[in-house]
Amino acid sequence: MVSAADLPVLSGRQVTSYRLINSKFPPISLFDDVADSEEFETLYALQALTNPRLQNEVGNLTLLPSSEIPFGIQGCSYAAAPFTHVNPEGSRFSDGSFGVLYLADSFTTAIAEVKYHQQRYWSRVPELRYERFVFRGLKGNFGEAGLRDAQTLPSDHPIYHPDDYREPRLLGSDVRKQQDNGIRYHSVRQPSATCWALMTPRCVTSIIQTAHLEMIWNGSITDINWLTSQE
Repeated sequence: MVSAADLPVLSGRQVTSYRLINSKFPPISLFDDVADSEEFETLYALQALTNPRLQNEVGNLTLLPSSEIPFGIQGCSYAAAPFTHVNPEGSRFSDGSFGVLYLADSFTTAIAEVKYHQQRYWSRVPELRYERFVFRGLKGNFGEAGLRDAQTLPSDHPIYHPDDYREPRLLGSDVRKQQDNGIRYHSVRQPSATCWALMTPRCVTSIIQTAHLEMIWNGSITDINWLTSQE
């Protein structure tokens, strides 16, 4: 097993990255309406009095300390949401007990990653004959300082196994335990591409919506169409 201490720590290079999220999940405006954690706590308390759906919208705030939320940046909700709305089934670097913000070096890489997982998920729904899935294309900026560099590992290392996530989840848990900012790693679905798994949103400086695209399901994902142009 590889641990966080086995991987070098990256310096503070600023990175532009890309991400796709399902359009059925809207931005959480409450994160974007305030400048700091004190304002957030006050506004959250006020809105909770009249909005019974607030917890569903904001997510589980116990999973993300307010000190790690980058209040005041453009698109704060996009940065924070993966840490308060956690997939209990987990992901490559998480066992489902904590969130991870996954980012890619291009929309092409982001599409390859999302397409694989959508294909795998919907193929388990035999009654699904045709569907159209719409995604938001996000463009983000963050600093690599404090991330561990898993690109020093060969592409056949167990953390890059296509479907067996036991090894990468152990690494992800250790990186989070050591309070490192995340992991830079080789994309598993797009050869020669780069992805990042951020364990905290605090290093994000902006993340905005730039486009929409759709994936067409017809027994498999047969088409991918841009609905609005990329930026």
